[in-house]
Amino acid sequence: MVEIIQKDGTWTFDGETLRLTPGHDKSVGLLRRTLGELQVPLRALAGISFEHGKKAGRLRLRLRDGADPLLQVSGGRLTEPHDPYQLVVEPDRYGVAEYVTEEVRNALLLDRVPTDPVDAYLLPGPSLPLSVSAGDGTVSFDGEQVRLEWNWKTEDAKAASGARTLALTDIAAVEWLPAAGLENGHLRFVVRHAPTKTPAKYDPNAVELWGFKKDPLMALVAAAVQVRLPHPAARDTEGARTERDGVPALTGAGAAPAVPAPAAPAEDGHDALLRRLRELGELHRSGVLTDEEFALAKQAILKRM
Repeated sequence: MVEIIQKDGTWTFDGETLRLTPGHDKSVGLLRRTLGELQVPLRALAGISFEHGKKAGRLRLRLRDGADPLLQVSGGRLTEPHDPYQLVVEPDRYGVAEYVTEEVRNALLLDRVPTDPVDAYLLPGPSLPLSVSAGDGTVSFDGEQVRLEWNWKTEDAKAASGARTLALTDIAAVEWLPAAGLENGHLRFVVRHAPTKTPAKYDPNAVELWGFKKDPLMALVAAAVQVRLPHPAARDTEGARTERDGVPALTGAGAAPAVPAPAAPAEDGHDALLRRLRELGELHRSGVLTDEEFALAKQAILKRM
């Protein structure tokens, strides 16, 4: 068995499983701390690397495509503090990191683990039940039902519909998108036979995210739902079969073909920035943004204008 212990976390490898335990350092993201220990089977790995740095090095795992529901829903959009497959290594432990890298690589070679995509999840996803409050709502999931509840920051048009309960069998897909720059993010549940391109702030099956501390936790809810839906490889196979037989491919698992929504008029950059300024002002007045957060965000937008 080999092990490397750092402030950022501890990685232990016994020849069959790599156990990733997050550290307690303040640099460890909320998502990693909430996710807890991960046990990654060797057959789920596509590779491992160690990168030297001036102040610190970094161990990185590369998983086989389709092995982990969290990576499936995040699509490479997890930032460094929240990525459970990275470990920051202090310079005095570079030798240990290189040893761990060599041991894992040797095991992959000896077991002849392929690097091609898999057609079934090899990790179980986050533990249940889960409940996360972020953005304009709270999402809870118990393995069978998703419940969405709204807060005082929710748009009136969406809040008027009240809390939503979605059975897992009614969900065709789940989308998680973090806020980036001027664009808000969302957690959206795509309901069977009801495709929509409605913005998250108005969609009763979506939570709008603004880029605050708890937003990444919504990715855990997305992963917990994702692992209980048909694997994307199975959906791709079904889509190929139906198209080959002359039947339109399904959008999602069993969903009706999506009807393209009418194109919305394009919003020029200046109007988008003004709209974002107004939204920030509303969040500041309502107490969601502190004076410092509002000043920094406002300054960034004014620079772009």
